[in-house]
Amino acid sequence: MATKILVVDDERPIVEILQYNLEKEGYHVITAFDGEEALNKVETESPNLIVLDIMLPKKDGFAVCREIRSSFDIPIIMLTAKEMEMDKVLGLELGADDYVTKPFSAREVTARIKALLRRIKAEDGMGAAEDSRLEEGPILVDQNEVQVYNLGKPVELTLREYNLLVYLMKKPGFVYSRGQLLNQVWGYDYIGDERTVDVTVRRLREKLEEDPAKPDYIQTKRGVGYYFRPR
Repeated sequence: MATKILVVDDERPIVEILQYNLEKEGYHVITAFDGEEALNKVETESPNLIVLDIMLPKKDGFAVCREIRSSFDIPIIMLTAKEMEMDKVLGLELGADDYVTKPFSAREVTARIKALLRRIKAEDGMGAAEDSRLEEGPILVDQNEVQVYNLGKPVELTLREYNLLVYLMKKPGFVYSRGQLLNQVWGYDYIGDERTVDVTVRRLREKLEEDPAKPDYIQTKRGVGYYFRPR
Protein backbone atom coordinates (compact mmCIF):
# COMPACT_ATOMS: atom_id res chain seq x y z
CA MET A 1 0.00 0.00 0.00
CA ALA A 2 1.35 3.40 -0.97
CA THR A 3 2.40 5.83 1.74
CA LYS A 4 -0.42 8.34 2.28
CA ILE A 5 0.55 12.01 2.54
CA LEU A 6 -1.79 14.81 3.54
CA VAL A 7 -0.88 18.16 1.95
CA VAL A 8 -2.51 21.16 3.65
CA ASP A 9 -2.28 24.65 2.12
CA ASP A 10 -4.86 27.24 1.13
CA GLU A 11 -2.92 28.12 -2.05
CA ARG A 12 -4.24 25.66 -4.64
CA PRO A 13 -1.28 26.03 -7.05
CA ILE A 14 1.09 24.92 -4.27
CA VAL A 15 -1.11 21.97 -3.41
CA GLU A 16 -1.40 20.93 -7.06
CA ILE A 17 2.37 21.16 -7.64
CA LEU A 18 3.15 19.10 -4.54
CA GLN A 19 0.44 16.57 -5.34
CA TYR A 20 1.71 16.12 -8.91
CA ASN A 21 5.33 15.62 -7.85
CA LEU A 22 4.58 13.37 -4.88
CA GLU A 23 2.27 11.16 -6.93
CA LYS A 24 5.07 10.81 -9.50
CA GLU A 25 7.18 9.39 -6.64
CA GLY A 26 4.50 6.80 -5.89
CA TYR A 27 2.86 8.43 -2.86
CA HIS A 28 -0.91 8.55 -2.37
CA VAL A 29 -1.75 12.22 -1.82
CA ILE A 30 -4.82 13.62 -0.10
CA THR A 31 -5.38 17.36 0.23
CA ALA A 32 -6.98 19.96 2.49
CA PHE A 33 -7.31 23.71 2.09
CA ASP A 34 -8.10 24.90 5.61
CA GLY A 35 -7.37 23.85 9.19
CA GLU A 36 -10.72 22.27 9.95
CA GLU A 37 -10.65 20.19 6.76
CA ALA A 38 -7.11 19.09 7.64
CA LEU A 39 -8.21 17.78 11.06
CA ASN A 40 -11.14 15.96 9.47
CA LYS A 41 -8.81 14.32 6.94
CA VAL A 42 -6.47 13.21 9.73
CA GLU A 43 -9.41 11.47 11.44
CA THR A 44 -10.92 9.89 8.32
CA GLU A 45 -7.86 9.16 6.16
CA SER A 46 -5.11 8.28 8.73
CA PRO A 47 -2.22 9.75 6.71
CA ASN A 48 1.35 8.53 7.22
CA LEU A 49 2.80 12.05 7.00
CA ILE A 50 1.46 15.62 6.87
CA VAL A 51 2.81 18.66 5.00
CA LEU A 52 1.19 21.55 6.86
CA ASP A 53 1.16 25.25 6.02
CA ILE A 54 1.00 27.74 8.90
CA MET A 55 -1.21 30.41 7.31
CA LEU A 56 -4.56 28.64 6.94
CA PRO A 57 -8.18 29.77 7.13
CA LYS A 58 -10.52 28.62 9.94
CA LYS A 59 -7.65 27.15 12.02
CA ASP A 60 -4.01 28.04 11.48
CA GLY A 61 -1.24 25.48 11.19
CA PHE A 62 -0.12 25.94 14.79
CA ALA A 63 -3.59 25.08 16.12
CA VAL A 64 -3.82 22.11 13.74
CA CYS A 65 -0.37 20.84 14.79
CA ARG A 66 -1.29 21.17 18.47
CA GLU A 67 -4.53 19.21 18.05
CA ILE A 68 -2.87 16.48 16.01
CA ARG A 69 -0.11 16.08 18.59
CA SER A 70 -2.67 15.71 21.38
CA SER A 71 -3.92 12.46 19.82
CA PHE A 72 -1.56 11.27 17.08
CA ASP A 73 2.16 10.77 16.46
CA ILE A 74 2.02 11.44 12.72
CA PRO A 75 5.20 13.02 11.25
CA ILE A 76 4.61 16.69 10.38
CA ILE A 77 6.58 18.96 8.05
CA MET A 78 5.53 22.59 8.43
CA LEU A 79 5.68 25.21 5.69
CA THR A 80 6.87 28.56 7.02
CA ALA A 81 7.48 32.02 5.59
CA LYS A 82 11.16 32.73 4.98
CA GLU A 83 11.29 35.84 7.16
CA MET A 84 9.37 34.36 10.11
CA GLU A 85 12.09 32.66 12.15
CA MET A 86 9.84 32.41 15.21
CA ASP A 87 7.31 30.40 13.19
CA LYS A 88 9.92 27.66 12.84
CA VAL A 89 10.69 27.65 16.55
CA LEU A 90 7.01 27.61 17.57
CA GLY A 91 6.25 24.84 15.08
CA LEU A 92 9.03 22.68 16.53
CA GLU A 93 7.88 23.43 20.07
CA LEU A 94 4.40 22.23 19.15
CA GLY A 95 5.80 18.95 17.87
CA ALA A 96 6.55 19.42 14.16
CA ASP A 97 9.36 17.14 12.95
CA ASP A 98 10.80 19.43 10.27
CA TYR A 99 10.06 22.62 8.38
CA VAL A 100 10.49 24.01 4.87
CA THR A 101 10.60 27.73 4.17
CA LYS A 102 8.68 29.36 1.33
CA PRO A 103 9.44 29.74 -1.50
CA PHE A 104 10.59 26.15 -1.98
CA SER A 105 10.99 23.65 -4.78
CA ALA A 106 8.85 20.54 -4.99
CA ARG A 107 12.10 18.56 -5.15
CA GLU A 108 13.16 19.93 -1.75
CA VAL A 109 9.86 18.99 -0.11
CA THR A 110 10.03 15.52 -1.64
CA ALA A 111 13.58 15.06 -0.32
CA ARG A 112 12.49 16.12 3.18
CA ILE A 113 9.58 13.70 3.09
CA LYS A 114 11.77 10.80 2.00
CA ALA A 115 14.36 11.59 4.67
CA LEU A 116 11.76 11.86 7.43
CA LEU A 117 10.03 8.62 6.43
CA ARG A 118 13.39 6.80 6.35
CA ARG A 119 14.20 8.02 9.84
CA ILE A 120 10.80 7.05 11.23
CA LYS A 121 11.11 3.57 9.70
CA ALA A 122 14.61 3.11 11.13
CA GLU A 123 13.54 4.36 14.57
CA ASP A 124 10.53 2.03 14.62
CA GLY A 125 12.84 -0.86 13.79
CA MET A 126 15.27 0.04 16.55
CA GLY A 127 12.49 0.44 19.06
CA ALA A 128 11.05 -2.98 18.24
CA ALA A 129 14.46 -4.63 18.61
CA GLU A 130 15.16 -3.21 22.08
CA ASP A 131 14.53 -5.47 25.06
CA SER A 132 15.77 -3.50 28.05
CA ARG A 133 14.90 -0.83 30.57
CA LEU A 134 16.80 2.35 31.31
CA GLU A 135 16.51 3.81 34.78
CA GLU A 136 18.09 6.88 36.32
CA GLY A 137 16.59 8.11 39.57
CA PRO A 138 12.81 8.45 39.10
CA ILE A 139 13.04 8.29 35.29
CA LEU A 140 12.33 4.86 33.82
CA VAL A 141 12.27 4.03 30.10
CA ASP A 142 10.69 0.73 29.10
CA GLN A 143 11.97 0.16 25.58
CA ASN A 144 9.66 -2.81 25.02
CA GLU A 145 6.62 -0.64 25.64
CA VAL A 146 8.30 2.47 24.16
CA GLN A 147 7.06 4.23 27.29
CA VAL A 148 8.63 6.66 29.75
CA TYR A 149 7.70 6.85 33.42
CA ASN A 150 8.51 9.56 35.95
CA LEU A 151 7.91 8.64 39.60
CA GLY A 152 5.91 5.69 38.33
CA LYS A 153 3.55 7.81 36.22
CA PRO A 154 3.56 7.52 32.41
CA VAL A 155 4.87 10.52 30.47
CA GLU A 156 3.62 11.09 26.92
CA LEU A 157 6.47 11.97 24.55
CA THR A 158 6.68 12.34 20.80
CA LEU A 159 8.86 9.81 19.02
CA ARG A 160 11.61 12.41 18.59
CA GLU A 161 11.54 13.35 22.28
CA TYR A 162 11.59 9.68 23.24
CA ASN A 163 14.56 8.88 21.02
CA LEU A 164 16.54 11.85 22.30
CA LEU A 165 15.90 10.86 25.92
CA VAL A 166 16.92 7.25 25.27
CA TYR A 167 20.10 8.36 23.51
CA LEU A 168 21.12 10.60 26.41
CA MET A 169 20.21 8.04 29.09
CA LYS A 170 22.25 5.26 27.49
CA LYS A 171 25.43 7.15 28.43
CA PRO A 172 24.60 9.28 31.48
CA GLY A 173 27.19 11.95 32.13
CA PHE A 174 28.49 11.93 28.55
CA VAL A 175 28.21 15.35 26.92
CA TYR A 176 26.97 15.43 23.32
CA SER A 177 27.25 18.45 21.07
CA ARG A 178 24.15 19.63 19.24
CA GLY A 179 25.72 18.48 15.98
CA GLN A 180 26.28 14.99 17.37
CA LEU A 181 22.68 14.79 18.53
CA LEU A 182 21.40 15.96 15.15
CA ASN A 183 23.48 13.26 13.46
CA GLN A 184 22.66 10.43 15.84
CA VAL A 185 19.04 11.11 16.81
CA TRP A 186 17.68 12.98 13.80
CA GLY A 187 19.79 11.05 11.28
CA TYR A 188 22.74 11.87 9.05
CA ASP A 189 20.47 13.08 6.29
CA TYR A 190 18.59 15.47 8.57
CA ILE A 191 18.27 18.90 6.98
CA GLY A 192 17.88 21.36 9.81
CA ASP A 193 19.68 23.62 12.22
CA GLU A 194 20.90 23.08 15.76
CA ARG A 195 18.03 25.07 17.25
CA THR A 196 15.92 21.97 16.62
CA VAL A 197 17.88 20.21 19.38
CA ASP A 198 17.37 23.10 21.81
CA VAL A 199 13.61 23.08 21.19
CA THR A 200 13.31 19.33 21.74
CA VAL A 201 15.38 19.51 24.93
CA ARG A 202 13.12 22.30 26.18
CA ARG A 203 10.02 20.19 25.52
CA LEU A 204 11.56 17.21 27.32
CA ARG A 205 12.39 19.34 30.35
CA GLU A 206 8.85 20.69 30.47
CA LYS A 207 7.52 17.12 30.57
CA LEU A 208 10.09 15.57 32.94
CA GLU A 209 11.46 18.25 35.23
CA GLU A 210 9.78 19.63 38.35
CA ASP A 211 11.32 23.01 37.47
CA PRO A 212 12.30 23.14 33.77
CA ALA A 213 14.30 26.32 34.39
CA LYS A 214 16.47 24.43 36.91
CA PRO A 215 16.62 20.92 35.45
CA ASP A 216 17.71 17.93 37.50
CA TYR A 217 18.08 15.44 34.64
CA ILE A 218 18.88 16.89 31.22
CA GLN A 219 21.81 19.23 31.78
CA THR A 220 23.50 21.84 29.61
CA LYS A 221 27.28 21.99 29.35
CA ARG A 222 27.78 25.61 28.41
CA GLY A 223 29.42 25.99 25.02
CA VAL A 224 29.41 22.21 24.42
CA GLY A 225 25.99 20.56 24.47
CA TYR A 226 23.72 18.36 26.60
CA TYR A 227 23.97 15.35 28.88
CA PHE A 228 21.81 13.30 31.23
CA ARG A 229 22.95 13.71 34.82
CA PRO A 230 23.72 10.32 36.42
CA ARG A 231 21.99 9.69 39.74
